[in-house]
Amino acid sequence: MTHLLHLDSSARRRSFSRELSAHYARAWDGTRTYRDLAADPVPVIGEAWTEICDALLTKGITDPARYAEVVETPAQKRAWAVVEPLLAELLEADVVLIGAPMYNFAIPAALKTWIDQVTFPRMSLRGKAFVIAGARGGTYAPGTPRAPFDHHERYLRDFIAGHYDVDDVRFVHAELTNALVDPHLAAREDERVASREAAFRAL
Repeated sequence: MTHLLHLDSSARRRSFSRELSAHYARAWDGTRTYRDLAADPVPVIGEAWTEICDALLTKGITDPARYAEVVETPAQKRAWAVVEPLLAELLEADVVLIGAPMYNFAIPAALKTWIDQVTFPRMSLRGKAFVIAGARGGTYAPGTPRAPFDHHERYLRDFIAGHYDVDDVRFVHAELTNALVDPHLAAREDERVASREAAFRAL
C-alpha cells in the first residue's frame, strides 16, 4: 500500500493551501502521515547538524540508513534526535504532499526549516513524487507581470530536482487569494474564484 506524507506550512489555520492539500489527502487511497509545520514548528538547524553533514561528506556516506553512524558527540546526538523522526517520515513516503503558501515571494520559514533538517549531502529520493498545493495573494503565473518574482514554485522545483533528484513534482496553485481582502484586487474576484476551482479540479 502506498504511503503519503502530508505537510502543511501555512500560519493560517484556515488557509487556501490547507484547503487544497486536505482535498488531495481526502482522496488518497493508502496510508498517511500528517505533520503541521506551523502548529508544531521544527527547530532550526545548529552547528551540530552541520558537523553531521561534514562527517557524511568526509566518510562518503550517502545512504540515509547509515547516517546515524557518524553521530558521536552529545550535541550531535541531540541534533540527530530532531532529525531522525522527520527523516523517517520522509523516507517512508511514496508521495510527499506539501501545503505551501507564498510568503514574501518565497516559501514559509516553517517549511524551509523542515527542508533544512531532512536534507543531507548527495541525498537521492528518486522514485518518490511531490505534490505542492500552493496559494498566492497575487498572480505569478507565466506571462504575468509578477512572474519574475516567483521564488516559491521556482525554489521548490529547483530544490527537489537538484538536491533530491526527483523530477516527478506537480504544482497546483490558488492565485489571487488577496482579492478577498485587498480593495486593489477586488475587481479580480472572478479570477480568484476561477483559479480556486481550477486548482480543485487539478488535484
